[in-house]
Amino acid sequence: MTTTQTSGTEAVQRYRRACDYAAAAMIYLRDNTLLREPLRREHLKPRLLGHWGTCPGITFLHAGLNGLVRRTGQRTLLVTGPGHGAPAVHANLWLEGTHAELDPALSRDGAGLAELVRRFSWPGGFPSHLSPEVPGVIHEGGELGYALATAFGAAMDKPDLLVACLVGDGEAETGPTAGSWHASKYLSPRTDGVVLPVLHANGYKISSPTVYGCMDDEELTAYFSGAGWSPRVVDVTRADDPDALMAEALDRAHAEIAELRERWRPGERAVRPMLVLRSPKGWGVPERDAGGDPLEGTFRAHQVPLGAVHEDDDELALLERWLRSYRPEELFDADGRPHEDLLAQLPPEHLRLGRVPEANGGRLRRDLPLPDVADFAARVPAPGTGSTSPTEVAGRWLAELVRATEDRRDFRVLCPDELESNKLGALLEATDRGFTWPLPDTAEHVAPGGRVLEVLSEHLCQGWAQGYLLTGRHALFPCYEAFASIVDSMVDQHAKFLKISGEVPWREPVASLNYLLTSEGWRQEHNGYSHQGPGFLNNLLTKKAATARVYLPPDANTLLVTLRDCLASTGRINLVVAGKNAGAQWLDLEAAERHCAAGAGVWDWACHGDGDPDVVLACAGGVPTVEALAAAAILRERAPEVTVRVVNVVDLLALAPADRHPHGLPDDVFAACFPQDVPVVFAFHGYPSAVREAVHGRPGADRFHVHGYLEEGTTTTPYDLLVANRMSRHDLAADALRRAGRGVDRDTDLAERLLAERDDLVAAAHRDGVDPEEIAEWRWGA
Repeated sequence: MTTTQTSGTEAVQRYRRACDYAAAAMIYLRDNTLLREPLRREHLKPRLLGHWGTCPGITFLHAGLNGLVRRTGQRTLLVTGPGHGAPAVHANLWLEGTHAELDPALSRDGAGLAELVRRFSWPGGFPSHLSPEVPGVIHEGGELGYALATAFGAAMDKPDLLVACLVGDGEAETGPTAGSWHASKYLSPRTDGVVLPVLHANGYKISSPTVYGCMDDEELTAYFSGAGWSPRVVDVTRADDPDALMAEALDRAHAEIAELRERWRPGERAVRPMLVLRSPKGWGVPERDAGGDPLEGTFRAHQVPLGAVHEDDDELALLERWLRSYRPEELFDADGRPHEDLLAQLPPEHLRLGRVPEANGGRLRRDLPLPDVADFAARVPAPGTGSTSPTEVAGRWLAELVRATEDRRDFRVLCPDELESNKLGALLEATDRGFTWPLPDTAEHVAPGGRVLEVLSEHLCQGWAQGYLLTGRHALFPCYEAFASIVDSMVDQHAKFLKISGEVPWREPVASLNYLLTSEGWRQEHNGYSHQGPGFLNNLLTKKAATARVYLPPDANTLLVTLRDCLASTGRINLVVAGKNAGAQWLDLEAAERHCAAGAGVWDWACHGDGDPDVVLACAGGVPTVEALAAAAILRERAPEVTVRVVNVVDLLALAPADRHPHGLPDDVFAACFPQDVPVVFAFHGYPSAVREAVHGRPGADRFHVHGYLEEGTTTTPYDLLVANRMSRHDLAADALRRAGRGVDRDTDLAERLLAERDDLVAAAHRDGVDPEEIAEWRWGA
């Protein structure tokens, strides 16, 4: 420890006092912000909201990082897992002047502090947790558990960036955090930045002890050492000078990082530093409340420690004594400006934690050099020809994109499943799977710096993607469809972040979060019921219209066009569902471009009959498209007098009314696809409720009769799975006959015969173990 660090700790303590005072004031006060007069009830907020317990620890780390940055010039981003400790972050941002830079009303004086204190947890002001309105923030902490994964995503491909991540000990109990301790094994010490985790072991959640808070130093050291870390305990309760102890720990960690970067060679273990910060819960709050119950270091300090100040005179007096214990009159001048010794603790302006450019990643984002899809398109001389895997075609295009971005290093593929299982193996011809830990000799396509990261954790991939995107880069997240729902709540949080970001004037839009769901449910008949689940799509439909998009490209060329457009977009969550199995192709590239631009359209080559149709056969998704076309072929052959229109939907939200969603088809275009009063039999990829939700508000929405996944499944044949969910070609054709409204007995008889034929086909599959040839080998036009 250097002499300057030791002699400067008194000023650091004063800096922390100022931040802790401001944080406490945000929770309690609406007026008399600097206690220039006795505290009265009218000075209090009517609703006391906030989480005090973690605030002092956040400021303690923030102050320590300020010192590290000041001493070393290290560019540092702080990711705060306990997002409800927002008052501490606000206080540091106000003191460093970043709040005032973006909003002059939050000036670094008494008026600005009063405005900040008033706004916190106030209608029209700042929420009680971190949010996009707060500078320097890429992670809200609203849902605990994935701060650490987000921090790793932010550090990827940023070799000069240190990402300090404060992980609450309650948060550390979650599954996403547990998986994230191994994420360091995926980052290269040479080409990536460094994550410095700080586990904040202050002992309690809302009302019960934490697992990590109950572990002793030996147990914690063994646990994290086993996960590949070099842990150091910073225990403020046993330190004469806590700030000097933190400075020493941060300096040592920084030196270890520099040494690792210098000496590390591929194939060696890259053991990295981390800190365990032990501090009392609610550090600085009175030891006991007015009733004599212990406060500091207990669960009672977790949220609002003195919650009865509106009714209890003794508690109000105790609150005033607590606030005055920070001696604000010694920290701020007559105009409420922080004294110069406090400001001297800050790094240079361009290195302050609230101003790191990566925290407003839209400003750093560059458009991707997207390859020309024409060079990769499938050849389709006529609809229904060829036999191509859509994801194999997409994989070759994505591999070229990886090559085009190799020097830029701003595009990654993050996958919880095997790329090769999803027929995206062409990517591994352009790059490797990134991994830095020692490998078995038999490992293939694995090396440090690979642009693909495969880890069997959807949580990690989601956190990595958010951190990578929010710091200005681009990503694709391929996943088995059934397991994407594991990150439903994380997607909810990202959608909210994007929604609020769009309302913040200084936030620039970041690249969209793009999902490619493969191994979709209709072709998971070999894995069985557990792998059949399209519910992720329904979750996306609950998001704001400006944010969510859902695409169901039916073949290779529509998938290429869709991926290109999604990767060029910003500020959205794009869901693309596509098949990986080889099958017939429907549209050449020119037709695919037109179809994707429209979002939905009539496939004239599949229709039969003149004039308005008796029934519309609609479809969305690869397998439903095949079944709808097969149903159209059945009707053309066996009921030629029934006029059928075939409509394919590639953009699900094209079905929505145009005044409800920006992708909604204009009324006249919608009517051209689905004429008024004409029944629609819809073969849909997912749960039928998704289509019903999309068309809600369209005239005659109740005429849409949707066949989709009905939560029926097992290990069986593809056709049997379709029949179990009433989505087979025979079910569609029979329903179309009934809905056509012709009232002809022959149509009714044919519908019944089709269902009987369906049952015979299922019986044959049960007997032979495979679908009959007329199903398995069916081709359009054959």
